[in-house]
Amino acid sequence: MRKKIEILSPAKNLIQGMAAINAGADAVYIGAPQFGARTNATNSVEDIAEMVRYAHLFKAQVFVVINTILYDDELNQCKKLIHELYDIGVDALIVQDMAIMEMDLPPIVIHASTQANNRDPKHVKFLADAGMKRAVLARELNLDQVREIHEATDIELEFFVSGALCVSFSGNCYMSIAGGERSANRGSCAQNCRLPYQLIDGTGKTLIANSHLLSIKDLDLSDQLPNLIEAGVCSFKIEGRLKDIVYVKNNTSFLRKKLDSFLEVNADKYQKASSGRTFYNFEPEMDRSFNRGYTDYFVNKRKEKIGNWESPKSQGQLIGKVLEVKANGYVIENYEKLNNGDGLYFINANGEADGAQINIIINNIVIPNTFKPLPVGTVIYRNSDAEFNKMVEKENSAVRKIGVKLYFTETVDGFQLKAIDEDGHHNTVSVQAEKVLANSAESVIPNIKKNLAKTGNTPFIVDDIEVEFSGNWFLPISKVNEIRREVLEQLVDIRVKEYHRETFQIQKTDHPYPVQKLDYTYNVSNKLARAFYKRHGVTEIEKAFELQWDPGKARVMTTKYCVKYELGKCARFQRETMGEKLVEPLTLKHGENEYKLKFNCKPCEMEIWEKDAELEFEDEDEQLGWFSK
Repeated sequence: MRKKIEILSPAKNLIQGMAAINAGADAVYIGAPQFGARTNATNSVEDIAEMVRYAHLFKAQVFVVINTILYDDELNQCKKLIHELYDIGVDALIVQDMAIMEMDLPPIVIHASTQANNRDPKHVKFLADAGMKRAVLARELNLDQVREIHEATDIELEFFVSGALCVSFSGNCYMSIAGGERSANRGSCAQNCRLPYQLIDGTGKTLIANSHLLSIKDLDLSDQLPNLIEAGVCSFKIEGRLKDIVYVKNNTSFLRKKLDSFLEVNADKYQKASSGRTFYNFEPEMDRSFNRGYTDYFVNKRKEKIGNWESPKSQGQLIGKVLEVKANGYVIENYEKLNNGDGLYFINANGEADGAQINIIINNIVIPNTFKPLPVGTVIYRNSDAEFNKMVEKENSAVRKIGVKLYFTETVDGFQLKAIDEDGHHNTVSVQAEKVLANSAESVIPNIKKNLAKTGNTPFIVDDIEVEFSGNWFLPISKVNEIRREVLEQLVDIRVKEYHRETFQIQKTDHPYPVQKLDYTYNVSNKLARAFYKRHGVTEIEKAFELQWDPGKARVMTTKYCVKYELGKCARFQRETMGEKLVEPLTLKHGENEYKLKFNCKPCEMEIWEKDAELEFEDEDEQLGWFSK
């Protein structure tokens, strides 16, 4: 059997979810009224039900995000919501909190959110054995690690391939709550990682002032799809439940085209995960919608700098350099790509991220609304593409159609039209009509075919038409249109009704959890989660950070991102060129908030601690075994 490969797109709301399906998504993930990790992207159960019906028409799936940690007083409400979601036809839930595995659930498929520490084979295999059907892998994994997980278990693997990156291990970032009592694990991340910081060394010297030192570029693994498929990934996820519709349609369309090209030449092993095909009235380009510049993160291991310290805002598409500065504008390389109303992004003479909006372009001079002096050679990006946005926002910029064959024949007392779609669903409609020969000897069949092919705003496109008459019967075009409209409208209902939803009833197991002691990074915040872990052999369970935070002393983040590496001071990878070592401890400071950095060089990780934490620092050369004490 050929393996299904999926594009999974974000749905902030019903409109954007439908747009993602139209653009070629095989599945969408959407937030419910509660318990999603984006509190600004919630949706009513009624809207989700409509999303389900529309997606299922194309055999696309709908996954609902229930991935916050739960408190005891929320457990019953969460269970009730899950039953409602099952009743409206939702295909799967994406969860973090293991309390859900203890609930009396309907037979709904469960996916493990990336918030659930899906970073190693033992942990992912445990989740599979517990009944989860899919794991959303940690973003920081490389291809070898993905492959190892795939070899350890047959659970479906989902991987982020585009969009914003969490600098922290997902589910293990506590900067937001430590800095202002907004929990990322409760859907209220304050994005402290996107703030400007000072970097101060152990002597008190400010090494870098006012830079976004934890802000990293966005992810683009579009060129890695074949490698990820080979490693075992079956679902390619686009981040962005808070992004606009242009971003969703553009990124979905771009990845759809990329994946279709792969599937076309590997049709013997892989297939598309949903039905229909999309017709585009624009050329998708990921750098023309929101992005902070792109990185492949660690999928090919650590090999480049991934930070974007100038600004956490959109950088956009590279245009070219400033060639000349005029009295009221600039001569820019590739200026012909620009349009009136575009937003420009650049780094100004002070080394700060800055921007301007184009008022008008006269000859080759780009005139902004507000002129800002720029040095010749300044690199210009376009972070708001007015013409592109207008084009993509149109409803017909991406139109999805399901292939159908029509068979028009006569009956004893009239005519009938049979429609068979690309998935084998069929419908037949008959009409009574007196059979009268046409006045002209010219065949009526070409004209009938022409009108049967007019599917208009239906979700169908006619791939083939057969008309078989025993005579050259005259039939009013209005009758042809009526029978075509009726057969296709009914076929829509048939497709939705005959949609097959996979179900799975969770059965409680007692196989051992990979570790016996859980610290706060396992985010255990309720009695059901504690019961789950205890049944699986865990002996010590620390409360979630949100329930026991000791201000000023906690580790608030662990990350594969490394400030030393970004500075060219990594003893492991940049030893020959790093020069003098930095004097530790290094401190990040933003306003009254201060954090200490600790570098664990063997696993190649950086920890961020609150300022009053008592830490022991081991020399990087000792960690790497270059010399001993």
